[in-house]
Amino acid sequence: MTQSEALEKRAYERLMAIAMQWYRQMAGGNIPSITLPTRTKQNIAYDDESEVWKLGDRESVRSAHTARSALHLLKMSYVIGFLKTQLRENRSSTLRELYYISEGWKKAKFSAQDESNYLIEDLEILTDLQREAFHLRPEEDGATIFGPLRLKEMTRRGERVIHCRDDVGEAGYQIPCNVENVELLDHDASCVIAIETGGMYARLIENGFDEEYRAILVHLKGQPARSTRRMLHRLSDEFNLPVYVFTDGDPWSYRIYASVAYGAIKSAHMSELLATPKAQFIGVQPSDIRDYNLPADALTEKDVAALQSELTDPRFGSDYWKEQIRLQLALNLKSEQQAFAARGLDFVTREYLPRRLSEMGLVIRS
Repeated sequence: MTQSEALEKRAYERLMAIAMQWYRQMAGGNIPSITLPTRTKQNIAYDDESEVWKLGDRESVRSAHTARSALHLLKMSYVIGFLKTQLRENRSSTLRELYYISEGWKKAKFSAQDESNYLIEDLEILTDLQREAFHLRPEEDGATIFGPLRLKEMTRRGERVIHCRDDVGEAGYQIPCNVENVELLDHDASCVIAIETGGMYARLIENGFDEEYRAILVHLKGQPARSTRRMLHRLSDEFNLPVYVFTDGDPWSYRIYASVAYGAIKSAHMSELLATPKAQFIGVQPSDIRDYNLPADALTEKDVAALQSELTDPRFGSDYWKEQIRLQLALNLKSEQQAFAARGLDFVTREYLPRRLSEMGLVIRS
């Protein structure tokens, strides 16, 4: 049995276990129910030991004793039945398709996609599995990887071994929605650099940064998808490679870094699989805007409010972040990655990144 087949079997069994629990409850004369962690901000805490956001100990019971909870369990039973068939037939669907499929479920249909998305998160918590194990795919395209990494993926035409520089085009290897179907074989890398924008990702590839500095380049495509964060976690965990995050210099981009390093609050139940606590922030730093006199724009009121919020966010509680955020508020400026082009197209790969990586202790293997 392959790793993918074992995961599908586990997903099937755990989904069926939920239905069997309800059956046993009713057979025993009890009203069916489920117990779930309370998913509120008050029950999400930053765990200092694992350095990720996690759900706390508060729980709530959803019982068919009330009409509202009974309807929720009815909808969940329909979804479990749909996912059971999907796994048996080796089919897949998107979250959006699931929402529309429910149109034929009469009273069990969803009123909005947020409702069906929330229910899928319930199933992730109850089964301790990612939604990809149920063959649910995201709508958006995956991010891409370029560099000295060799992997093996399972496709509909069988297994395929791919080198993420030698066997792909300039865009790189596209990360699939289910990263568990990918086996990381080997690498010749010194680090992983996760890059927010497509323009900077393309700049590093064109300038040969991946070869000269033995870097695996990952395009985040803005706020990274779950599959991208899972891949970064695996590269860090399985290969013990340092991961560096390179974003624009604004409060929203700092939150992109935080979602990579510490996990997103919305997916706190999956933080230990999706977050990469060892990830470090390269820049653009507020101090870079000052030191390199980068072209910049004035902060908006929303930018200022976001920076002030980050000053009380435990993810940005280090002396480094407090100093940088306070500096940015004093400068009243923000800047983009591409602003380094004002000093020449090669400046970011010949000067800035080598200097920053050296400051962060990276030693490039010869």
